[in-house]
Amino acid sequence: DLATALNDRGQVRYLRVEFAAAVQDFTAAIECQPGFEVPYYNRGLVRYRLGDFDEAMEDFRKVLELNPQFEDAALSLKQAILDKEEKQKRGY
Repeated sequence: DLATALNDRGQVRYLRVEFAAAVQDFTAAIECQPGFEVPYYNRGLVRYRLGDFDEAMEDFRKVLELNPQFEDAALSLKQAILDKEEKQKRGY
């Protein structure tokens, strides 16, 4: 389906380090199928990598709302929280 295709294309773009395009694809996949947790997770990973911890945490929380058993999302959320705290401690 379209949401899966957009998510897959986003994955390819993420691997090519085309982060803005990947976020667009993951967002489009979410708009097509709001209950599909995988593009939220993938978009969260890109946002995390870009240092947008608040947005990444929002995506990871949405994944866990949709699928509480998504262990990678729980781990990623914990890491984003820790990294945001560390960034604040260092003052940047």
